[in-house]
Amino acid sequence: MQKLNVSTILSTWFGVGYIPIMPGTAGSLIALPIAWIIIESFGHAWFLALLLSVLLLGIIVSDQCRKRYKEKDPSRIVIDEVVGQWVSVLFIAPDILYYSFGFVLFRFFDILKPWPISWVDQHIENGLGIMLDDVLAGIFSLIILVIAFWLFGI
Repeated sequence: MQKLNVSTILSTWFGVGYIPIMPGTAGSLIALPIAWIIIESFGHAWFLALLLSVLLLGIIVSDQCRKRYKEKDPSRIVIDEVVGQWVSVLFIAPDILYYSFGFVLFRFFDILKPWPISWVDQHIENGLGIMLDDVLAGIFSLIILVIAFWLFGI
């Protein structure tokens, strides 16, 4: 049995990464209600502060777990999906429709990894690489959401 420690707990986002089927999708899903609650309760500025804190923490703990598991980017590490999903809704009002679009877009970019996400995934090592490709997927998703809101007035 693997010894649980703080880096394992955080990198698996409190055990979500141990879900046997699609742990990355589960990490993305669990991120959305947390984002909603933080934004509704404390506002976007506090949410941004939390996002940046978890991003920095994620770089550290995912690197520690990557070394422990002896894999480049173990699927049980889902703190990167949490941060990427949060980026995708960073400036979006909490709304089930908007968050649903943000979820679909983020998973699309995270799974398919178009350039430059694929370049980051292949060339940047360690915890930074684990986190950065998901941050980019979140940024791509956010840009598309903002453009769609602007074009269609939704």
